[in-house]
Amino acid sequence: MIKVAVYGKGGIGKSTTVSNVAVALAEKGMKVMQIGCDPKADSTILLRHGKKVPTVLELYNEKRQELKLTDMVQIGYGGVVCVEAGGPAPGLGCAGRGIITALEKLKENGAYETYKPDIVFYDVLGDVVCGGFSMPMRKGYADKVFIITSGENMAIHAGANIAMAVDNFRNRGYASLGGVILNRRNVPGEEEKVRELAEDFHTRVVGTLSRSELVLEAENRGKTLLEAYPDCEMAEEYRTLAEQILNACREEGSC
Repeated sequence: MIKVAVYGKGGIGKSTTVSNVAVALAEKGMKVMQIGCDPKADSTILLRHGKKVPTVLELYNEKRQELKLTDMVQIGYGGVVCVEAGGPAPGLGCAGRGIITALEKLKENGAYETYKPDIVFYDVLGDVVCGGFSMPMRKGYADKVFIITSGENMAIHAGANIAMAVDNFRNRGYASLGGVILNRRNVPGEEEKVRELAEDFHTRVVGTLSRSELVLEAENRGKTLLEAYPDCEMAEEYRTLAEQILNACREEGSC
């Protein structure tokens, strides 16, 4: 089983990217699980045609010991297994707690043994990398971390913080850095900035995505781009990225 955590600054297109890559891998016959690790709980919404998945945290608060695996899991487009960790109401409690609870409950209820995914994506908010938000890169949940960024300064800054967190954990047997993914915003010097980020942390840019209005059009229809416009050039970029992520994992034999 390949286990990948994808981090990036809020609004960088992380969930859109992960969802389209998940569909691209499902097209290849792989069983894919996508776990949203963000209190907004909207990672898998495009896979569900705009319908949100009940979050593990709210279900646990409601059902406690009666919580079942089938309560936590929904099946999305392409057969992708969808889970949302969730979080507390704004201003109440620690958002990272939702991630910790979700991952613990999925493991306790045998999610990976039941659904037998070939690949698991943890889609994680990357503005902060403390507590629960660092959980997917720890405790054996993910083997590789990929950072999505543009050339915008705040995205680069968030990417550097994420890479630093991964580096700080490297002697503990946690996930290692698989590479950086450039999601273009067409800012000056974008490719150079992102390449420098990768070089600073002794990794590489494993894939690049163009800025496309079709992505937004697909989202407005409540769909991934691969479902809405499967034959467009942008769809091929997502399919290529899916292959690049698989290759980055398999090269070192750690996924």
